[in-house]
Amino acid sequence: MLINGQPCLSLATRIREEDQVTVDGRTLKRENKEVTILLYKPVGYLCTRNDPEGRPTIFELLPPHLARQRSIHYAGRLDFDSEGLIILTNCGETSQRLSHPSKKTEKEYVVSLSTPFREEHAQLLIQGVDTPSGFARALAVEKITKRSIAVILHQGLKRQIRYMLDTLGYRVTRLIRVRIGGLTDTSLKPGSWRFLGRRDLAAIFNKTKH
Repeated sequence: MLINGQPCLSLATRIREEDQVTVDGRTLKRENKEVTILLYKPVGYLCTRNDPEGRPTIFELLPPHLARQRSIHYAGRLDFDSEGLIILTNCGETSQRLSHPSKKTEKEYVVSLSTPFREEHAQLLIQGVDTPSGFARALAVEKITKRSIAVILHQGLKRQIRYMLDTLGYRVTRLIRVRIGGLTDTSLKPGSWRFLGRRDLAAIFNKTKH
């Protein structure tokens, strides 16, 4: 057996993910097991692997054996000040279906505001407004309480909801992503996660509200 072209002389040798292993002239291929994770991102964590400023990242919330897998990436970010459900996966097809605008995967958010929401503004958000990230529109907006609304998006522009509401004079005090496609999970607490199975993925892609 050769490891990176060199004979392996010890049975205790540990093989790393990046190592090339050759046996009897054949290069062995590592089995790539599909991994998809649902994580509740807390406020104060970045959707990135490394931050030059040393701020915490979502990968620090995973156990080391998962965090070390460079193939695992997030599909649809949440900004530093937002919280809620986010999916991480090593499957390119799953990532594409979640992230690409043409797939129209709904994402629902509960948004708390510093001032009461005027119901006539719901239609303005659905019609669309110009923001620093581009022209943004909501799929649906529903008033929950005096100062909180539910917003459903197909788009995924940077800080989209915050910018949209800012154009109408509102300041967002809390923003939580509560649904991705047809998938919700009220049992997850900030910083916790779980693996997703086939039924979960079916719920994401086969069920929407609008």
